[in-house]
Amino acid sequence: MTGARPLFGGIEAGGTKFVLAVGHSPTEILARHALPTRAPEATLRQTEAWFREQGPLAALGIASFGPAVVDRADGSWGHIGTTPKPGWSGCDLAGHFARAFDVPVGFDTDVNGAALAESAFGAGRELASLAYVTVGTGIGGGLVVDGRALHGAAHPEMGHLFPRRHPADGEFEGICPAHGDCLEGLACGPAILQRWGASLSDLPDNHEAHAVIASYLGQLCHAIFAMTAAEIVVLGGGVMHTPGLLERTREAAARLDRGYLPGGARHAIVAPALGPNAGIAGAILLAQAARAENS
Repeated sequence: MTGARPLFGGIEAGGTKFVLAVGHSPTEILARHALPTRAPEATLRQTEAWFREQGPLAALGIASFGPAVVDRADGSWGHIGTTPKPGWSGCDLAGHFARAFDVPVGFDTDVNGAALAESAFGAGRELASLAYVTVGTGIGGGLVVDGRALHGAAHPEMGHLFPRRHPADGEFEGICPAHGDCLEGLACGPAILQRWGASLSDLPDNHEAHAVIASYLGQLCHAIFAMTAAEIVVLGGGVMHTPGLLERTREAAARLDRGYLPGGARHAIVAPALGPNAGIAGAILLAQAARAENS
């Protein structure tokens, strides 16, 4: 700890890598580190060792890949749910670090963490409502209203709705192990690679894949606006680095809406203002909230 200011730790726990950081606030990150997501025992051991090198923590926040148990009333709060990632189902992520460091631990999904950060410091800092969607290895989304992430029976699973199939998409069955051709099964990075043999950003600009994926993402954004009245949808993740995809998605959503939704021009589809830092900033926010709750 530097001086009297508390040091907060954050973990953005992804299926591919863990991003770790310490800082005095989400906007004052002092050190960060990334390590590959391996088996739970090795990954948690390496994570714990890095934080011990940084100094005493006041609290720790975890923004985790899902499904995750985010209901505080659930005896499995802080655990990873049933996931296809080998060894991680049932992992007590929050409990491990609470025991290791004896500090308050905040826990939510990675997309809720990113949504909280974009709402507080990024694209939605002057707005009351924001949805954050990541389009990468999977597709997930979180919703923040008045500074609070939406939790109900569990956390949202925005990637698992079923879009209208695009005429150019043929008979592709989708890759979601649970649903096949849900949105994630059709439009995530691995689905694009399996269908067309390349990432979206590597395909020619006139390739049909661009219109197909924009159509599916446009349907998701329109559904979010229609069901939640969120003011903006922030689209992040690796697939969204494809040049022109954000604009194509906006156009697809507008064609679907036909000027109907009463929010009109207040609905916007934007890139993350915090860029790749949204998730780890959200984790630090969760740490601050956990400390406040335990004060």
